[in-house]
Amino acid sequence: MNPHIRRIQKAAEPLRQQIIHHKVYSVINDLDDLNVFMQYHVFAVWDFMSLLKALQNNLTCTTVPWFPKGSADTRHLINEIVVGEESDVDLEGNRTSHFELYLDAMQQSGADTTSIETFITHLTSTGDFNASFNAAQTPEVVQRFVDFTFQIIDSHKAYLQAAIFTFGREDLIPGMFISLVRDIHQKFPESVSIFKYYLERHIEVDGDHHSHLALQMTANLCGDNELFWKEAEEATLLSLQRRIDLWDGVYEALKTVEV
Repeated sequence: MNPHIRRIQKAAEPLRQQIIHHKVYSVINDLDDLNVFMQYHVFAVWDFMSLLKALQNNLTCTTVPWFPKGSADTRHLINEIVVGEESDVDLEGNRTSHFELYLDAMQQSGADTTSIETFITHLTSTGDFNASFNAAQTPEVVQRFVDFTFQIIDSHKAYLQAAIFTFGREDLIPGMFISLVRDIHQKFPESVSIFKYYLERHIEVDGDHHSHLALQMTANLCGDNELFWKEAEEATLLSLQRRIDLWDGVYEALKTVEV
């Protein structure tokens, strides 16, 4: 394996373990708890898609007239990931994006989709993130998470986008959360079957095949540039810390509901 990738993985492992073993999972005990989690997490699903499309825009030609852009190998890597994320299949075999699949899961379980839908509607018409967050009454911890993602997107540095995509997003759905959802699924099979499928699909497609593609894409973009690798490591660690902060926010929200 590329020594730079090994270095980032080693540096990121303590934070990654904090995410995998976060206390938030221990307080998701029923459908109401799961729905609160989903109402926060859906924003991360959405901004993941935005990060993905930023990479595609930077690494391929998405304008007309078309011209060859960058490495054909890197174009292939990002386009293959986009196909899987933007036009996967649902439980019935219908084409859908992972974000739309997540919304379907929320609707099935009874989670409130008002905030994310209001945010997207407002952002579509205004392009103003702050106003859209305010209109949707988005929790501050969610805003900070999304803001960080878009800081990286707005940097227009594809190697940083690839780094947080690869190390901060692609393989963070922990097995213990799958086990937890399976436990809830046994009690409420008609309410979380789509969410269970979403997580299993995420692990099957993203955590295995896509993670290998993403590692190669990051290696291609950073190349032999030591500064790029250093910045990539710093961005990765910040990305993982933002995820911990988000999970902390969900945990506090769930504890408040319990009280």
